[in-house]
Amino acid sequence: MQDPTVSAGYVRSLLALAVKRGADTQQLLTAAQIDPRLMETPDARVSFERFKALMAEAKAACREPALALHFGAAAPFAELSIVGLIAHAARTMGEAFEQTNRYARLVIEVDGHEAGARFAIVRRADGVWIEDRRRNPNAFPELTESTWVRFIHDRHRAFPDRKAYVLEVHMTHAEPAHVAAYREFFDMPLVFGAAWNALRIRERWLDEPTGSEDRYVFGVFNAHADELMKSLAESKTIRGQIEAALIPVLHTGEATMESVSRRLGYSRSTLHRRLKQDGESFELILDDLRRRMAIDYLDSRKVSVNEAAYLTGFSEPSAFSRAFRRWTGTSPGRYRKASESPRLPSES
Repeated sequence: MQDPTVSAGYVRSLLALAVKRGADTQQLLTAAQIDPRLMETPDARVSFERFKALMAEAKAACREPALALHFGAAAPFAELSIVGLIAHAARTMGEAFEQTNRYARLVIEVDGHEAGARFAIVRRADGVWIEDRRRNPNAFPELTESTWVRFIHDRHRAFPDRKAYVLEVHMTHAEPAHVAAYREFFDMPLVFGAAWNALRIRERWLDEPTGSEDRYVFGVFNAHADELMKSLAESKTIRGQIEAALIPVLHTGEATMESVSRRLGYSRSTLHRRLKQDGESFELILDDLRRRMAIDYLDSRKVSVNEAAYLTGFSEPSAFSRAFRRWTGTSPGRYRKASESPRLPSES
């Protein structure tokens, strides 16, 4: 899988928990090399490796080796991502599980998740299980900890009067030194060093109603999630990654290959090599992005020519005019004037 990512909303939730426990926001973000501006948009993407670094830094800053367990219980899934909202709008727990599986990449991408669903319902002679099929789980056992705690506590938080649905927990990682903390979150048998990461459940749980009947809201959430999934797939190209990194800083003068390399977590040479492999050029990507954004700004009729020049990263209007004439064959002023002309019905 290429460059797995985590939603900024998920990262922000971990950050909030660590800060609540005494850590410093800026110190954590700096140590994990995470751009603080990404925290402003829940659907923005953060490198999975940087999320792992944040978890390690947060555990150290809070002096809490069981922080991932607390993270799993701290915030309802619906507060972390639109995926949680979709799950809460489902009619049954089985449908909620299906939708969580369908859109799980929007929350966090993991190794082994690129070709199919991350979670599976497995029926065996010893019962019905929810299996987490990600590869190499022991490379980051904190994700196993937080995932299983969230599965259990989210349901208990929503339906405190219902019978527990998880009967047993299996985890492939070895018993950790903070095993005593597990008893705070898991009131059922635990197996460490298991052959798989799985929860044994009551089968009838899948048919339990959630109490939600708002199918309109369910549909709206699904439509938005589908768009996010499409954007996530497009961002996997190196062009998509570069454009996503450029857009927030295009007007600041930081739209350089060096700054973009840092934002993406690459060295300059690595980014250059990836561009060459894809037959791309940083300069051409930047130029094409400026062209498309300039046309969009002038077509919207909401900004002046000078404002469009600023927003697309030109320090001088004259340089913007030269570039715009190269792109379109006309000046930005004439283009804007033409876009402001009333259109005949046949032209609309």
